[in-house]
Amino acid sequence: MEWNEKSVLVTGGASFIGSHLVDALVARGADVRVVDNLSNGRCENLADALINGGIEFTEANLLESGVAQAVTCDIDIVFHLAAAHGGRGFIELHQAECATNLALDGLVFRACHENGVDKVVFASTGCVYPTELQQDPDADLRLVESMVAPPYSADNIYGWSKLMAELTLQAYHKEHGMKSVICRHFTAYGPRDHENHAIMAMIARSFIDQSPFFVWGDGRQVRNWTHVSDIVEGTISAAETIDDATPVNIGTMEPTQVIQAVDQVLEYTGKDLTVELQPDMSTGPLNRVADNSLVKSLTGWEPQVKFADGLKTTIDWYYATHNPDEVREVLEQRLTGRAEAASLLSRMNGTKDRRAA
Repeated sequence: MEWNEKSVLVTGGASFIGSHLVDALVARGADVRVVDNLSNGRCENLADALINGGIEFTEANLLESGVAQAVTCDIDIVFHLAAAHGGRGFIELHQAECATNLALDGLVFRACHENGVDKVVFASTGCVYPTELQQDPDADLRLVESMVAPPYSADNIYGWSKLMAELTLQAYHKEHGMKSVICRHFTAYGPRDHENHAIMAMIARSFIDQSPFFVWGDGRQVRNWTHVSDIVEGTISAAETIDDATPVNIGTMEPTQVIQAVDQVLEYTGKDLTVELQPDMSTGPLNRVADNSLVKSLTGWEPQVKFADGLKTTIDWYYATHNPDEVREVLEQRLTGRAEAASLLSRMNGTKDRRAA
C-alpha cells in the first residue's frame, strides 16, 4: 500500500497506542488526521507529529452529535482506537463508562459507511475471548481467533462492547461491502503507557521505592505483554493486507507470569523492595496469551521485540521522563482511574487541561 497517497483518520490518536500509530503513519507519508477528546490521550504524545508531520488534530468527543460525520469526511482509511478503556482496575470499577463504547463504535462505523470511507481498521482486544478458557495459569494456552464464537462470552462490559463492535463491523462488510479488519491487541506496553496497566504500575512502584511493593493477585497470572512498536506494525500490516473484516490477534506468543515481570523490573532497577501479594485484588483471567499464527500467515508480520528487551527500554523511558514526587501523589488513583488522574498530572506539570466536555 502506498501510504503517501492515503488520507488517514486515527481516532484516539493522542493515546498511548494511537500516538505511536500516528508516528508510524506519518513516517510512511500518510496524510493523517487525529481526533481525540484527551480524556486518556495527551497532546504531548503527538509533539513530534505536530511539529514535523503536519498532522491535523481535532479535540472533540466522538459521542457528540455530528463529530463522527465531520472527522470521517474525505478519509480513505480509519484506524478506530478511540474508546473508554484502562487497566484491570478501570474496566472492573467503571463498567458504565465502558458501556459508552457501544454507542461510540456504532456512530463511527455508520459515519464511515455514509462518508464512503474505503476501509476501517478496528482496534479490538483480547478481552473478547471467553474468560472461562483462561483460568488455569499452568496451562499451555494459546487463544485462537476461532474461539470467539457462539455462544459468546467476554471479559466484563468492556470485552462485550468490543465484541459487539466486531460483529457490527462484520455486518457492515457483509451487507455493504465496507472493507475492514479487526485487530485484537494483546496487553500492550511501552513508552507513553499509563500506570493503570500492569507493567507501568510495576515500573512506577519501583520508581518511587514502594515498600511493600504491592502485586495484585498471587503473581501466577500469565500475560503475553507485547511492545507497542509490535502492536503498531502488526496493525498496519493487517490494514495493508486484510479487507474482509477478519479478526486477527496482534500479540506475541511469549508468556510471562506477573511475578516474573516484577522480578525483572526489580532486578533491572536494582531495587531491593519487599514484595507483598494482594490476592483479593482484581486480576482478570489467569492465563491470556495469543496465538498469532493467523496474522503471520495472512500478512507475514510477527513480533520483533522480546519482553526482556522491551521492558528495559520502557523502564529507561519512565525513569527519564517522570518525577517521583508527582508519581507518588497520583499513583493510587491512576491504578483504577483514567481521566481524573491524567488531569491532575497535567496540572502538576503546568499544562492546560484540554479534555473535551
